[in-house]
Parts: sequence; structure tokens; C-alpha cells
Amino acid sequence: MIVNASMSQPFKEAMFYTPIENKGVVCNLCRHRCKILEGRLGTCGVRYNKGGKLLTLVYEKIIAAHVDPIEKKPLFHVCPGSSSFSVATVGCNFHCDFCQNADISQVKIKASPESEPSPEQIPGEQLSVEQVVEIAEQHHCKSIAYTYTEPTIFYEYAYEAGKLAHRHNILNVFVTNGYLTAEALKEIKPYLDAANVDLKGFNADFYRKKIGAKLEEVLDSLKLMKSLGIWIEVTTLIVPGWNDKEDDLRKVAHFIYAELGEDTPWHISRFFPHYKMMDVEPTPVHIIRKAREIGLETGLRYVYTGNLPGDEGEHTYCYHCNKILIRRYGYTILENHIKEGKCEFCGAVIDGIGLN
Repeated sequence: MIVNASMSQPFKEAMFYTPIENKGVVCNLCRHRCKILEGRLGTCGVRYNKGGKLLTLVYEKIIAAHVDPIEKKPLFHVCPGSSSFSVATVGCNFHCDFCQNADISQVKIKASPESEPSPEQIPGEQLSVEQVVEIAEQHHCKSIAYTYTEPTIFYEYAYEAGKLAHRHNILNVFVTNGYLTAEALKEIKPYLDAANVDLKGFNADFYRKKIGAKLEEVLDSLKLMKSLGIWIEVTTLIVPGWNDKEDDLRKVAHFIYAELGEDTPWHISRFFPHYKMMDVEPTPVHIIRKAREIGLETGLRYVYTGNLPGDEGEHTYCYHCNKILIRRYGYTILENHIKEGKCEFCGAVIDGIGLN
């Protein structure tokens, strides 16, 4: 959904980079900290070094925009039942073999010292920061979600939209792989209310071979988000043969419990064949349910099953009296027994933002 799209604009200078010798730069936005030579792109494919100045190629250039239920992010403890205006650009700083949005996240933009990219070459349509907030208001969205691809790589866009959204009493949420640097997280913290972070397992080899990243960097980022007061929900997509071992699942659950807190929701999602992993079978349902058991046994208050419509793990239960507080089917809320942030049955305080 693109509304009143305007003409392409010149590229914007990026935030968070350091000039180095021979007109090179080091990009300090994500934890790859790419050294980008003149005329080249970073790992994300959308940050370009022009003569020693780092440019973002995707500022206000939308590839996807939709009004979604907030539950689709998934964020189950942020204004349940509300709508979120969701936006994305092309590009990603991860290269997951199982990417669910590879058609937009893994777009290849051609650039070299001899062939500078032009705004017309970047897929998508122009949508200003002001228009993003205006559309969110028109559709009575309580939040804007920066999602579908990786919001880190369109940071400048999310940052400016986030500032304006807050002035209009609209929340901002990231659906992210958690690879932002500490300086980038601290800068956007005043405008970032919540994040669903993909913790794709507890196997460093899996991160290195199938994702192209370092597990410890994601863990550090999660701990920093928690310390900054950003509401966090964690999602783990279980890929058979790679991150489905019981020991790994216990490590994920223990990390969430010990480092992020028992109040941090954990979403365990079923894998389906996609992108470069079409030969891998869907995750067996019993593994998803076992992972949920592990999370609850570890002491997490809220553990959810994803991509299993109708499963009991879709519901929110009171951690004190164990009654169903929010009954769901897919992204639809059928019942809600949270009143003024508390369990309607026993009065226990339920964790989250905008629970009423």
C-alpha cells in the first residue's frame, strides 16, 4: 500500500560512519562494521561510499507498506488487538538461507566506482516520513512497525519517522535481527518503544554458516536493549537439523530468563521450506510444542507457538492463576481478560505496553 508517492529524491548521507584512508569509510551502524571502499556497498547492499561520504540508498524509498495486526510482528504484549502501519525498504545485513522475505531483503543493487547507482535504480516508491505518520493516523494505528526486511539498514528513515510518530503519540516497534551497534541503539532508544528480536538459536556455527553473523553480537545487543528499557519479545524460528536440538533450545530459554527476564515473551515459530532451504522439511509440530514446554519449565511467563493456528500456545495465560487472558486464533483476538494491565481473574500484573 503506497499512498501519494512522490518523485525520487537524491540519496541522503548516512549516520554512523568514520572516514578512513583513500576515501574509504567504516560503517558503524551494524555490528558487521563494514570497511567500505570508495564506490562500493556495505554487506547490507544499500549503503554506498561516494567519494568518502557514506550514503543510504533507501531513505524514504518503500518496497512494502501495509496495515497489519500488531500480533503479526509478532508482538503479543504491545497494545494487543491494535493495528500497526508496517513499512520496509529493500536490503538486509543478514543473508539467511531460510529468509522468508528474500525477494525484497536480498535484492542486489549494482554499484562500482565506475557505475554509481541512481535513485531510479532502487526498487520501491518514494514515501516521506510525514506520509508514513499521516497514513498511520488515517488508519488509527497505535504503532508504526519497521519490519519485513531489517530496519537497521533503513535506520535513518526509521529514526526520523520515529521522532515524528512520538510527537503524534504513535509507538515505534522494530522487528529486527538484533545486529545494531551500541551507539545506534542508544541514539534511537528515546523513540523505540519495543522490538521483536530474532534469536535464531544458540548455535554459533548455525549463525556463521546459514546467516553470516556472530551469535555473541546478537546476545550483546539483546542485553543492551533490555538495559535501555526497550520492551523486548524474542522469536526463534526452529529449522530442522540446525537449531532444533533440545540442548540448544534450553540454552535459548535460559538466556532469555537469566539475561532478559522472566517477563520476556518467547515466540517459537515453525519453519516452512523457503529460499535456499527448499529441501528442508517443515518443523515437526512436536518439536515446537516441546520447545514451549522447555520455556515454561525454565520459568518464562509467556511462551508462544507460531505458525500453528489453533494451537493452545497462541494464547496468553496468567502466570499466577494460569487462566487464559487473551484467546487467539492466528492474528485474531477472540477474548481479552486483561483490564488496566491486570489479570481480570486474580489481579496479577501482566507485563507489556498498552495492556488494558
